[in-house]
Amino acid sequence: MEAWKAERVLDALETLYPQARAELHFSNPFETLVATILSAQCTDKRVNQVTAKLFPQYPDAFAMAKLEPEELEPLIRECGLFRNKAKNIVAASRALVEKYDGNVPSTRQELMALPGVGQKTAGVVLLAAFGGNQIPVDTHVFRVSRRIGLAQATTPAGVEKELRALLPEARWSHAHHLLIWHGRRICHARGPECDRCPLRDELCEYREQE
Repeated sequence: MEAWKAERVLDALETLYPQARAELHFSNPFETLVATILSAQCTDKRVNQVTAKLFPQYPDAFAMAKLEPEELEPLIRECGLFRNKAKNIVAASRALVEKYDGNVPSTRQELMALPGVGQKTAGVVLLAAFGGNQIPVDTHVFRVSRRIGLAQATTPAGVEKELRALLPEARWSHAHHLLIWHGRRICHARGPECDRCPLRDELCEYREQE
């Protein structure tokens, strides 16, 4: 897709979702990191329900690092994949205590060296906790970008690279939220509601293929 057309896509989505923002609840970088790890294959609504009880008990890396994964598991069970997530959250917390005095680092390289932190999670933390221009690619951004025609790559890393090249850097962060909101509300994985979509006539390659 040409850059001018991609910007028209974002303009249309901004009109449709003027309130688009992160829907996970967090108040500091540590909470951002934990909530993002918990959000893998889980809805933000469910994560928010879990963290509303979790964060008051374990508000920082020092408190979380004292747990064993088996102690954390029942507290996050509702998020799914809870054993692996508990293992990663405890290990990441211990690494933060040992290497960063309990603080979450602010570089992609350091974040991705933490247990359970991949490219998407690192991007979300950099965006949400540190205000950087990032365009993390989760399942919604990946699906919607490819369906609309903003990207053609077959991996999240490839889609992120294409979006970074296509979109102005100043719009990366908001584009991330806009694509997620569109994926959750109209451009579903199954049965996308094309008749409700403002992109359907001129801006969506999926619609053109129907």
